[in-house]
Amino acid sequence: MKGKKTGGELALDIFKVLFVLLVSVVCIYPFWNIFIISINDGQDALRGGLYFWPRVFTLENYQEILKRSEFVRAIGVTVLRTLIGTPLVVLVTSMLAYVLSRSELLGKRFWTLMFIFTMYFSGGMVPYYLQLKNLGMLDHFIVYIIPGMLNVYYMILIRSYIYGIPESLVESAKLDGANDLWVYGRIILPLSKPVVMTIVLFASIGHWNAWFDSRLYTNSMNLKTLQLVLVEILNQFQTSGTNGATLAQRAQMMSGVTQKSVQMAAVMVATIPIICVYPFVQKYFVKGIMIGAVKA
Repeated sequence: MKGKKTGGELALDIFKVLFVLLVSVVCIYPFWNIFIISINDGQDALRGGLYFWPRVFTLENYQEILKRSEFVRAIGVTVLRTLIGTPLVVLVTSMLAYVLSRSELLGKRFWTLMFIFTMYFSGGMVPYYLQLKNLGMLDHFIVYIIPGMLNVYYMILIRSYIYGIPESLVESAKLDGANDLWVYGRIILPLSKPVVMTIVLFASIGHWNAWFDSRLYTNSMNLKTLQLVLVEILNQFQTSGTNGATLAQRAQMMSGVTQKSVQMAAVMVATIPIICVYPFVQKYFVKGIMIGAVKA
């Protein structure tokens, strides 16, 4: 039978619980504070003292931000980018990982090192920009999709995971006449579900949070991503730009809406959707990232 805990062990358990609670509060409370400001009357929020609950509940801040056609259009661009880009990243990266995991691949070590080399060295931002321009991708939606279809780090994770799948499964399938495409689709992908779901999480977050490529490679208002518009909203009240002044005037005319409350509402709209993805892939995440990372 398990003996009773000593005083030192009990004190250590209490310390660990308190430490975890402290870390949780530090991580969660800032997000919660943003949320309660976003659903509180903006003029009332200027008084301060909002810590746990809104004093004057309102949805005017969200109504204000969703009235902006630019913001709604940016949501559509980001959602479309995430829905198209994530499956393509998983497909292309996992196919390359399967190919590089095959022992019969000629020059396997050379090809592997060639891809890994790109993780540490690149041609630089200017050559990359010129290459995209020569390919006709600038100011096109495909600039968000095609350049990011392959990620070497994700490939290494998936390839390492594939090494843990018994080779006898592949050999028996090939003895029955299966080709590599059949083996990849019917054996490798189903058995690699934990690491594949981990890559889905990484890729979807990457596409959802991307904004720098939108600023660099597009000039069209119709191609702005949600995060880029959010950056502009967070910065526009600190600059003397015309757009910032216009929105500030609108905010002052509207009862209960201020620039800060609008900013907080914009942050929540841009953050909540991607947070909702975590519960669906969390159970695969730890297993996928650990097994995919520790095997060589």
